[in-house]
Amino acid sequence: MHKRKLGNTGLEVSAIGLGCMGLSFGYGPAVEQQAGIALIRRAFELGVTFFDTAEAYGPGANEELLGAAVQPFRDQVVIATKFGFVDGVPTKGVDSRPETIRAVADASLKRLKTDHIDLFYQHRVDPDVPMEEVAGTVKRLIEEGKVRHFGLSEAGEQSIRRAHAVHPVAALQSEYSLWWREPEHKVFPTLDELGIGFVPFSPLGKGFLTGAIDKDTSFDSSDFRNVVPRFSEENRKANAGLVEVLGSIADGKGATRAQIAIAWLLAQKPSIAPIPGTTKISRLEENLGAAAISLSADDLTAIEAALAQITIVGERYPAHLQQRVDK
Repeated sequence: MHKRKLGNTGLEVSAIGLGCMGLSFGYGPAVEQQAGIALIRRAFELGVTFFDTAEAYGPGANEELLGAAVQPFRDQVVIATKFGFVDGVPTKGVDSRPETIRAVADASLKRLKTDHIDLFYQHRVDPDVPMEEVAGTVKRLIEEGKVRHFGLSEAGEQSIRRAHAVHPVAALQSEYSLWWREPEHKVFPTLDELGIGFVPFSPLGKGFLTGAIDKDTSFDSSDFRNVVPRFSEENRKANAGLVEVLGSIADGKGATRAQIAIAWLLAQKPSIAPIPGTTKISRLEENLGAAAISLSADDLTAIEAALAQITIVGERYPAHLQQRVDK
């Protein structure tokens, strides 16, 4: 698989990474440990060198799983993890106090069985802690060798600028896909100006863009999508047109919907590295096949024209979580 550089910091990753969250958290019961390890190692065999986790996924369980899986090839991969929630639990609120960042870094290093974190993201902006303090704390961790690169997640333009002024931000991780394109408006120009890479999470619309989810789909009781407005039965039905359009484009390229959705992301910028997640090796192999698909300017124009005829319905977060998205 081709490599990409995330911005101007020299951080090189596989063009497509692996979002590991769903192996332990968020989308129903956690996978059995050996199955999770097998999937992560298969990803590495197929060229993935970029693995994304967080203290909050479990909490801690996902980092432990990833740490165990990559032990045989730790120095050949980039591990990204995150800090920023009270006790590592998103529902408890945000906490990016310097002492918390340091404690999380040390705990993550132990769980990941490593001596350094390649990319350390602030999971969500903390309005009670100045961004300069956050960036300064991570900068000191970098100077100490515990962290290699600094990242932000779901941060807005001003937060990005304030952080970058203290220490170069290697990457911003935010939701971005064919059904959520908000970052294009203010965030992308800022990233281009400052030389910061972009890591789209949920590149397949939390599974919706694959075509495997319809109005009749039922989710496990522990699945996060149960509380996401965009995944209400009514909204899934309303958004089905996007899946149909994606299917017609995919058929024309001899590909799957998931592959077209990921290939579209790769075509947007050379410093974009999406991190689709899955619990199934067959889906992993399908997703990584997107790296071999080249979309021409005409293809991209056709996709743009088709999308212009569709209105996506439903918020991407419930109201109490929407408040945490930095503007």
